[in-house]
This record gives sequence, C-alpha cells and structure tokens, in this order.
Amino acid sequence: MNFGFDNSFYNQMEGLYAPADAAKLLAARALAFNHPLAEQLGLESARASDEKLAQLFSGFTLPAGATPIALAYAGHQFGHFSPQLGDGRALLLGEVVAPDGARFDIQLKGSGPTALGRRR
Repeated sequence: MNFGFDNSFYNQMEGLYAPADAAKLLAARALAFNHPLAEQLGLESARASDEKLAQLFSGFTLPAGATPIALAYAGHQFGHFSPQLGDGRALLLGEVVAPDGARFDIQLKGSGPTALGRRR
C-alpha cells in the first residue's frame, strides 16, 4: 500500500520530535479496516491482504516513505510546567495529503515506548 507520505513534521520541525521505532508484534491480526476512509485518502487498500494490513498497522513493517517519530510538546503536568513532554507510546508514520488537499496523520498508538515516555 502506497501512502505517499508528505512528512512535513519530520522535514520542518527538527527538535520537536524524537525518532522512534515500533515494537515488533509477531502475531498481529487485522480486526477491522476502514476502506471508505482509505479511498477518501487516495490509498489503494483494496489490494492489501488482512495479513499485510496487520503488519503495517502494528508497526511490524513500515510503509515506504514512513519516518516514524514521537512528537514532543510543552505543557503543564502534575501542576508544573514541563518544557518537553511527548508521545510516550504513539508514532507518527507520516502525513497523507488526500486528493482534496486535506492532510491526515497516520499514527500507530500503543506501539511501544518512545524516548519521550515517562518511563524510558
């Protein structure tokens, strides 16, 4: 499946993310897939098998052009300002620009700890 990632966060926001890899799940299964959304995004998902979808969306294999990163941000946590917080278990694979020009992030959630997690 070709996502045609744009990767503007990776290319334009250096210092606001940490490169990261997904934990490898050996027995991932695809339970559901939103084919209408894939069509809206311009993805050719009809040809992708359930096994291939499970490998892609579990993080076992990465789609071409993916640059997995955990996003950083600043904010208040536990009553104190923290200059660097971040996605401790989410990976942004890249951004898809749909045929209508709208941007969508493709993320893996719960994909293993990142450098921005509290318990690195």
